[in-house]
Amino acid sequence: MLTPDSELWRGLRTSARDALEQRDYRVPAVGAGNVAGKEDIPGVVVFPRKVHPQKNRGFFSELSRIDEEPLAGLGLRPVQWSSACMFGGTAKGFHVHPPYIPEGIDPDTWFRQLYVDEKDNMSLRPYDREQWDVMFFVRGLVELILVDERAGMPRKVMHFHIDGDDHAGVDNTGVVIPAGVAHAMRAASSQDVVMVYGTSTVFDPDAEGRIASSIEKALLPADWSDYLAGSSA
Repeated sequence: MLTPDSELWRGLRTSARDALEQRDYRVPAVGAGNVAGKEDIPGVVVFPRKVHPQKNRGFFSELSRIDEEPLAGLGLRPVQWSSACMFGGTAKGFHVHPPYIPEGIDPDTWFRQLYVDEKDNMSLRPYDREQWDVMFFVRGLVELILVDERAGMPRKVMHFHIDGDDHAGVDNTGVVIPAGVAHAMRAASSQDVVMVYGTSTVFDPDAEGRIASSIEKALLPADWSDYLAGSSA
């Protein structure tokens, strides 16, 4: 714990000592390998992947097989595959997709049926009516945050780091993200992040919600904005 009035910092003026902070190195970043297999948010699945590095040549890794876990057990068959690149030092999110609610049923009752009363009955999950994401990171280092925003569900947060396939290790994972779970990510290094992801429905701009996503907007310098707002007379 920092003591700004200690002898170590007496060479700084008082105002600087009062503003001092120190990083707590006792709280390490949580790697994806530590949360794989745990369902902290209902429907979210973090699953390990095997990357085969080829020294001085590159690497090879499989994404998923149609008859293997976890997608086979979930009954989740992506209908569209896409790729995305996030430049080093940038971030995305929070993104969220609207969950499907059957007519005549309130969200609380519906989610309780899906994830509590009949949580093992995957045939109930309306994959064809809402967007579920299956994400794989093939390059770069990623910090991922998930927040359950489904009505009536406990608001839980998952926050961990994933290594791309070019950083082979225990933190190479895939992630299944249900509709209604907000997700944000940022490049955890100066390296670009490349991801491949499958979705249970085809891309629909109207179903791409944003929460606290101002980080995606590059603001002009204040003096530029002041100048542009000035009179042209």
